[in-house]
Amino acid sequence: MHEMTICEEIVCQLEDERRRRGFDMVKRLRLEIGLLSCLDPDALRYAFEITTRDTFLDGMLLEIDRPPGQAKCLDCGAETTVSSRTEICPSCGGERLDASGGAQMRLVEMEIIGKAA
Repeated sequence: MHEMTICEEIVCQLEDERRRRGFDMVKRLRLEIGLLSCLDPDALRYAFEITTRDTFLDGMLLEIDRPPGQAKCLDCGAETTVSSRTEICPSCGGERLDASGGAQMRLVEMEIIGKAA
């Protein structure tokens, strides 16, 4: 499950940020995982639950946004929003869509508690 590896990397980054900024814990974390990514949000949630147990992240609220991708039809040139790589062009019915975006994963926002003095 590559979601566990990704989760562990995010936790490491949050630990580094905690040392740098001196906060006590993360109350809420918001991620953006595109619909065209190969990540399973439920598996990532489970990985966070396991990885963050008994840490400064334990009990945090994990929010995941799922933006669609964009695609351009290579047959007619129409641009469209897509939620999977197998969609067809709504303008001409063509199956040759060149997808862009929608595969990203990024940390959008985090809410922290207890900044050290």
